[in-house]
Amino acid sequence: MSTPVDDPLARERSHLSASRSALRAMREDVEALDITDVTANWVNAEVLARQIEERVKALADLSDTPLFFGRLDYLHAPGAEQAEGADGERPQPEAAYQTLHIGRRHVHDHDGDPMVIDWRAPVSQPFYRASKKDPMDVALRRRFGYTRGDITAYEDEHLSDPAEASRTSKLLQQEIERPRVGPMRDIVATIQPEQDEIVRSGLSGTVCVQGGPGTGKTAVGLHRVAYLLYAHRERLARTGTLVIGPNRSFLHYIEQVLPALGELAVQQATVDDLVAHVEIKGTDDATAAVVKGDARLARVLRRALYAHVTMPTEPVVVVRGSRRWRIPASALEELVRELLDRDIRYGAAREALPQRIAHAVLVQMERSGEAPDDRVQDAVARNSAVKAAVKAVWPAVDPAKLVLRLLSDAEFLAVHAEGILDEDEQKAILWAKPARSVKSAAWSAADAVLIDEATDLIQRTHSLGHVVLDEAQDLSPMQYRAVGRRCTTGSATVLGDLAQGTTPWATRGWQEALTHLGKPEALVEELTAGFRVPTDVITYASRLLPHIAPGLTPVVSIRENPGHFEVRRVSGPKDVVEACRELLRHEGSTGLIAADTRVPELAEALGQAGVPYLGPGEETTVDTRLTLVPASLAKGLEYDYVVLDEPRAVVDGEPDERTGLRRLYVALTRAVSGLIVTHAAGLPPQLA
Repeated sequence: MSTPVDDPLARERSHLSASRSALRAMREDVEALDITDVTANWVNAEVLARQIEERVKALADLSDTPLFFGRLDYLHAPGAEQAEGADGERPQPEAAYQTLHIGRRHVHDHDGDPMVIDWRAPVSQPFYRASKKDPMDVALRRRFGYTRGDITAYEDEHLSDPAEASRTSKLLQQEIERPRVGPMRDIVATIQPEQDEIVRSGLSGTVCVQGGPGTGKTAVGLHRVAYLLYAHRERLARTGTLVIGPNRSFLHYIEQVLPALGELAVQQATVDDLVAHVEIKGTDDATAAVVKGDARLARVLRRALYAHVTMPTEPVVVVRGSRRWRIPASALEELVRELLDRDIRYGAAREALPQRIAHAVLVQMERSGEAPDDRVQDAVARNSAVKAAVKAVWPAVDPAKLVLRLLSDAEFLAVHAEGILDEDEQKAILWAKPARSVKSAAWSAADAVLIDEATDLIQRTHSLGHVVLDEAQDLSPMQYRAVGRRCTTGSATVLGDLAQGTTPWATRGWQEALTHLGKPEALVEELTAGFRVPTDVITYASRLLPHIAPGLTPVVSIRENPGHFEVRRVSGPKDVVEACRELLRHEGSTGLIAADTRVPELAEALGQAGVPYLGPGEETTVDTRLTLVPASLAKGLEYDYVVLDEPRAVVDGEPDERTGLRRLYVALTRAVSGLIVTHAAGLPPQLA
């Protein structure tokens, strides 16, 4: 059936259908590839088969996700190279690009002509940045409204028509405010100009994004990864990318964003995952954790490690056949001091020392008229006398055993912490009951970071091409160092909000944090426009800012919909459950956030009332849209509606008031459309 010429919506639907068919054909072409006779051996065949499998996955068509979300009509045809896909699709004639559909990935027809342009291509940039003041050669920008993957509406903006007044996009507002069920969605259709600048910033530089609740900093970080993989695919394929989140629940929440953008090769981990050298069995009190997380511990570890190096007092005598070659102790000492002065890794220096000794022996051989080659030098380096000398002078050190001794042996710690840690700080980190071995020790998360530091002092940590660090404000200086080791030769995107720091060692300022990360030259950007949190909610939560982050710019909501907000006095858990029922009558997800100690009581009340609920990290469904969230796990999560139970209990659940108020600030800002604060006890005075 032909499409009516005067029906733009029908034409767009037809283009969507044709684009889906074209994407399916692209996927079928890859699936039909025959690699039987194109590989030299079974290893190559396995590698190629895996690459094909990943390509097929990347070409998947998500039925509920719009294949394109916008359209640009250019006044003049942009250059073909601007619209070339990241997958190497050939450049097309310029005439094909006057009208472009912008979407999540590049789609072409059987002739190779583009039907959808990847949002990351240079030619797509005006979709996010063009304005009345700077139309960027765009005559018309069209946005599409979708329902379950089908186009249901469109909205045109004539950027080059001075007679048309500027107005806020209704479809853009609806997309921002659209209820969500399940994991975090991408924001590719709603990226704002200030966000787009961060997303498209270059690979070589590190960017730190300070963003309050609802400013989209997490989504910006993830979209920057997707953009970098598009613009620098070969380089990052070699060096790797990594997204670091605060906990497993958070990583589960964001894990579908990159696949929805066609990117499948990005690893995700927590900081604890990165430093998992030992099993975590214990916990530290706040005082010990703060000291262990202090960057000064790196100096203590270095001292303790290099204290194992001792100057030789005996010569080395190497016997080869009937000849004996003697290297005096003074010459050995000179070799050791040269390696120490070079400041290379402990393990690398230890491996170099036998070769240095062997070279000294070869010099003596040459002076005596012999002509030894490299094989002789290697044989001398493996000589038992040389190996014994190296073991005595530069012994092997196990990083976990080194940390174990520091935390168990007061005298050993005192010697190497002198002038760095005072007596009280040393007492704070010493174990009351020393462990017998590495396996039996009750290691804490902070101890594992110390072991990672010691491991890097011995052997260099592998560096990735790009690392995204989210909720960075909660990291200790030693944790920043652990992350920084993973991108020493690469770059990073650091995301966080100083007002949401809820650990005793929380970041005090970004410049200090970036220095610990090893990226002091990083560019710091601030996002203050709130797209997610309603005006009434963020205004109420911002009452806490003077008490938790003085001087920080409050978030200003740009939402036209003020949202639902209510502070309600209740008599008990039954009233809290009723508030949840009220919000569940609306479309979308609902989160019940409470102090960790109150979660069991509320769980029992929900069970008695027959209200099904999930825990953080579990994916909501149409039938179960309520999640019971301990306040300690709420960071980074979003729900359409939130019931916040007993703010005073949230504050009291932390070791100090400032940390408690920051935890409360996090809990108050998880709602996208509405918030009910319930309390039987009095509210914290800072909210008055």
